[in-house]
Amino acid sequence: MDRRSFLKKILSFLAVSGAAMGGFLKAGSAGAQATEEHARKLWGFGVSSDKCIGCARCVIACKSENNVPKEPFFYRTWVERYMIPMEGEAVVTNIHMGLAPEAEAPSTKGILRSFFVPKLCNQCAHPPCVQVCPVGATFSTDDGVVLVNDKTCIGCRYCIQACPYGARYLHPKTHTADKCTFCYHRLNRDLLPACVEVCPTQARVIGDLHSPASPMTRFKRMNKIFVLKSNLNTEPKVLYAHIDGEVR
Repeated sequence: MDRRSFLKKILSFLAVSGAAMGGFLKAGSAGAQATEEHARKLWGFGVSSDKCIGCARCVIACKSENNVPKEPFFYRTWVERYMIPMEGEAVVTNIHMGLAPEAEAPSTKGILRSFFVPKLCNQCAHPPCVQVCPVGATFSTDDGVVLVNDKTCIGCRYCIQACPYGARYLHPKTHTADKCTFCYHRLNRDLLPACVEVCPTQARVIGDLHSPASPMTRFKRMNKIFVLKSNLNTEPKVLYAHIDGEVR
C-alpha cells in the first residue's frame, strides 16, 4: 500500500468513527433529557366543584379499579353534599351509591343553597402521614404521589389518625392502610385515573404541574385556585376551583 492510499483509509476511518460517536453522544443526551423530564414531573389534581352533579360514578369506578371494599364506609374518593341553611351551620352528608341503608333524605326546607364536593387524598407535599409512619411504609414518590407499601405496613393506624383530610382507612382484609394514589398504576401506563375517566362533566382533571401543555396548567390559569385546610401548610396537590367558602 502506498502512502496516499494509507492516508485515505485513515481519513475514512476517522470520518466513520466521528459520525458514530456523534450519534452515540446524541442518543445519550436524549436519554438523559428524557430521564430529567420524568424526574421533573409533578402530578397534580384539579376539581371543579361547580361541575360536580353528585352522580358518584367516580366513587363506583374507584372501588372497582382499586378493589376498595363495597361497604359504604370504605373510600379512596367520595362526594359530599353540602346544604347551606338560611340560618345555622352547613349540613354535610356523604353521597351513597345504593350500597348503604337508605338514609333519611335531608329536608330542603330553609336551605339557601346546596352543592357537591368530591374529595380524595390531597397528596400533600408535606404529608403528616409520612412523618408519623414508624416503618417507612408510607412514602412520597419523586413525582409527588404519596403511596403505601402494603408489604411493610403494620396497620398501626398512626397515618389514619394523622391525616387531616380523613382520606385513609384500614383495609378490612389486608389490615393495612389504604388511600387514593391518583391510580398510580394507571398513570404509569399513560392512562387517566378511573375517577377522571368516568366523570361525565369533567369535574376532575389530572396533569403534570410542571408542564405548560398539561391540563393542570390550564386549570390553574383559568380558575381561582383553593386548597383544603390551607392553614395546615401541608401543601396539597389537589386543587379546587369554584369552591364554596363553607367547605371544610
